[in-house]
Amino acid sequence: MQRFLDFIEKVGNKVPHPVVIFLILIAIVIVLSGVLGAIGTSVTVEAINADTNKVEQSTIVLRSLVSAEGIRFIYSSLIPNFMVFTAVGLMIAAMIGAGVAEASGLVTALIHKLVIVSPRWALTYILSFIGVLASVAADAGYLVLIPLAGVAFLSVGRHPHAGLALGFAAVAGAFTVNMLIKPLDAVLVQFTNDAIQLVDPNRSIGLASNLWFSIVSVLFLAVLIGLITDRIVEPRLGPYDRSLLGPDAPSERAELSEAESRGLFFALWGMIGLIAVFALLTIPPGAPLRNPITGELIGNSPFMNGLIALIMLMFLVTGWAYGIGAGTLRTLTEVIQAIEKSITSMGGTIFLFFVLSQFVAYFTYTNMGTVLALKLSGVLATANIGVLPLLIGFIIVVAVIDLLLSGAIAKWAIFAPVFVPLLMNLGVEPQAVLAAYRVADSPMNAITPLNAYFALVVGYAMKYDKSSGVGTIVSLMLPYVVLMFVVWTGLFIVWQSLGLPWGL
Repeated sequence: MQRFLDFIEKVGNKVPHPVVIFLILIAIVIVLSGVLGAIGTSVTVEAINADTNKVEQSTIVLRSLVSAEGIRFIYSSLIPNFMVFTAVGLMIAAMIGAGVAEASGLVTALIHKLVIVSPRWALTYILSFIGVLASVAADAGYLVLIPLAGVAFLSVGRHPHAGLALGFAAVAGAFTVNMLIKPLDAVLVQFTNDAIQLVDPNRSIGLASNLWFSIVSVLFLAVLIGLITDRIVEPRLGPYDRSLLGPDAPSERAELSEAESRGLFFALWGMIGLIAVFALLTIPPGAPLRNPITGELIGNSPFMNGLIALIMLMFLVTGWAYGIGAGTLRTLTEVIQAIEKSITSMGGTIFLFFVLSQFVAYFTYTNMGTVLALKLSGVLATANIGVLPLLIGFIIVVAVIDLLLSGAIAKWAIFAPVFVPLLMNLGVEPQAVLAAYRVADSPMNAITPLNAYFALVVGYAMKYDKSSGVGTIVSLMLPYVVLMFVVWTGLFIVWQSLGLPWGL
């Protein structure tokens, strides 16, 4: 296993930066479109005319980017491509609130408080549940929950490495699902909608399109991670030798400080106030955020269409309220500075999105995804493989690639334009394809050395045992990765087979 991981690390280190990958993909799309366009690649589809109720044929031609028209498109659409890439706006809006919540210390204090109030017998399962939910605050889970889980286990006489493993499995292994809508959802849904419109320009899915599956997955994985910790990982570790504790070992705080407790109290009242405001805007008949024609709230309504605004305000209000109470963010100027810091940290991501927007626009313009999806779907339909085996194969492929190319956004930008149209043409809902991607992308994050936080977890482990290394973490995480991948895939298979709704 050590030799295998060394090989993975060596190969993975040769993988270029995601921006370089997408620049290469853009070049491939341009060249390929020129070649396929020159030989007249096209596909014929049949559709029912709504006016005549007759079946009519239409031809979709693959368009070349090296033609005069294609070159004009590349030159004139550079800025428009980026301006219509709504994932940028969604991410920035979400990070406005998340940046305040993180800078004020709300996330850290909330996680610490929940650990303190956990009964000893339930500590494992509460920590795993909190760890899965911690992905709503992006990196905070890695930086706060994982070391805190090690301290929590040590404080009750359990092996701290088991706590670290539990925290890492929960934060990294279930990163793509949550019981709340988070910034990552906005980006994944945007890429999915771009892919959907290659097949049906009038169709799209919402931010909560995987909500039911995500909620069940969170509960399911929290219990599974707890069971693996209690039944497999911790018994293998045995009792912890406290003589291994060095001077750099993290110190335990029994309780929150007075300022932190006051901050959480303020944050609670901030949340109550926000809920009261939105209750007035949504619950009464004819409320402003209901659909003005049908009166519905869940579905096609201003409330659901602008759900990102609620997420932003939730973090912003509670974060600032905590900051006032704890004395960490008192003035509006300090809040603005926290927002600026949060958005400044997204500089690399925004540049990546600029390149991504060009790739998506060029791929869409050429009709390459539509032609490829229709031709592949025709072949697969005649092969009669079945939809479920295709989805399982898709999950396995993404999981293997995740060992070498971590990062949920970059991979989905590559896969979505191909697999979403392909599986839609075979009768699969795009929500199901996105759910399959969530299952495939997460578990491997806890074992690949290419995860940016893998080395950090090794450092956490060394505080409790100086002899710890990469092999220590790999041996701890293998049971989680294997069982989470197999059992979570099983949950997906059952969900798809029963035809359960994926979300709102």
